[in-house]
Amino acid sequence: MRFLFLGDVMGRSGRDAVSERLPGLIAEHGFDFVVVNGENASHGKGLIENHYNALRDAGADIVTLGDHAFDQREALSYIEREPNLIRPLNYPPGTPGRGAMLVESRKGHRVLVVNALGRVFMPPIDDPFRAVEAAIADCPLGEVADAVIVDFHTEATSEIQAMGHYLDGRATLVVGTHTHIPTADHRVLKGGTGFMADAGMCGDFDSIIGTDTDEPLNRFLTGIPGGRFTPSEGEATLCGVAVETDPVTGLCAKIAPLRIGGVLAQVIPDF
Repeated sequence: MRFLFLGDVMGRSGRDAVSERLPGLIAEHGFDFVVVNGENASHGKGLIENHYNALRDAGADIVTLGDHAFDQREALSYIEREPNLIRPLNYPPGTPGRGAMLVESRKGHRVLVVNALGRVFMPPIDDPFRAVEAAIADCPLGEVADAVIVDFHTEATSEIQAMGHYLDGRATLVVGTHTHIPTADHRVLKGGTGFMADAGMCGDFDSIIGTDTDEPLNRFLTGIPGGRFTPSEGEATLCGVAVETDPVTGLCAKIAPLRIGGVLAQVIPDF
């Protein structure tokens, strides 16, 4: 099977890019399954229900979140009735929603998607390694799941690399989100797991990680907040990673980055 993972959708420009480009990518490349990280889709923080529905309408089979999961308060209620919206599974017990979901792809493949939150340079949270371990143990690759995708939302590249090696041979893809900057380290690890430290963002890169430059510059130069961070609304680059699986093992056979539109150099998967 082939699947596509898209990094953090940032504000209106990111949402528009997903809506305009994702249906064509699915048709052109034959993607059986699509995961989109939507935690910054609504005004740069969180995800309201209308914007979640727009991502689903564009072709996202699962929408993942991160440390801004509940910045839009309505997410606390609608996440309970939307099984295809998942938040980090290492939030404390009692947090609304779920952190892992087994979903059937367009062609009948069983795909486990797991969302976890890192701990390095991040707010205090439960251990992501043991939480992900438990989710995969309940739904092992090659037995219950035909593919396993892990979205690890973390600041430190060392932490996402550690997760990749920890799950090597047990997940199809381990990919980082959160920093909004696509890394150049996509590869297949020794055990067969596809890995990329950060998928990047779906947003305007003529910005500071997706926000208009004025307020971030002001804070760097003066240390004094002068206003809110505002999502930049220039043309977005769609950033992500595409994977083709081994039909026997469910591990990663091919991995390629994707960058389309906006100011970044264009990269299109060749499979």
